[in-house]
Amino acid sequence: MDRFFGRLASFIANKAGAWQSFVIALALVIAWVATGPMFHFSTQWQLCINSATTIITFLMVFLIQNEQNRNDEVLQDKLDYLVKALGKHSEEYEEIEEFED
Repeated sequence: MDRFFGRLASFIANKAGAWQSFVIALALVIAWVATGPMFHFSTQWQLCINSATTIITFLMVFLIQNEQNRNDEVLQDKLDYLVKALGKHSEEYEEIEEFED
């Protein structure tokens, strides 16, 4: 299940970051605004966009965080490899992670 979720999160994060996704989202918002007069700018009309954006944002947070965690792990592995390859691996470098910002 971890592997499936990782692949799904990666796929969705890549697609959500594409310019086409922005254009689709923009078109949906324009369509929603255009339907305002037809629904007399009612509370239900407003609730529709609020609910949709809340649900999408809630789900995207988990997917993007998963993608970010995996990217951080890969970056850390690459940095560890470089330190070892340079022959500078010592306790001094291991303590760096414990330093304060």
